[in-house]
Amino acid sequence: MITVGLARIGNDPAVRYTQDGKAVLELSLAYNYGRKGQDGNYATQWVNASLWGERCEKIVNYLHKGGQVVVQLSDLHLNEYTKQDGTKGVNLRALIRDLQLVGKPQAKEPAPHEQFEKPASQPAKDADLIDDIPF
Repeated sequence: MITVGLARIGNDPAVRYTQDGKAVLELSLAYNYGRKGQDGNYATQWVNASLWGERCEKIVNYLHKGGQVVVQLSDLHLNEYTKQDGTKGVNLRALIRDLQLVGKPQAKEPAPHEQFEKPASQPAKDADLIDDIPF
């Protein structure tokens, strides 16, 4: 079964790698459905979805928490797990077959790296340049 829909991203995505070097991107997707409730909000269905391969490495910088995407999902299934308190939990999981950005894509700023101060340079004089020539 394949489902297509507009979703909001519920987490800041990051690419991780399997032991054999395959890239995988995990997204928490929020789908609104039905009519607005008495509180003025729509009901929300959360889906944990995975995107595999090179594409996730290329698209991760354009995805951010709260951003909207149109997603085509396959292999939609319930996943049972044990919570930290020992009780059983269930979540909806899927594979992302296709993902399209909605709106104007904005790349995230790269993580700031240590910045080293450049030494103050003074304009070189012609005589200084001649002395630096090795021949």
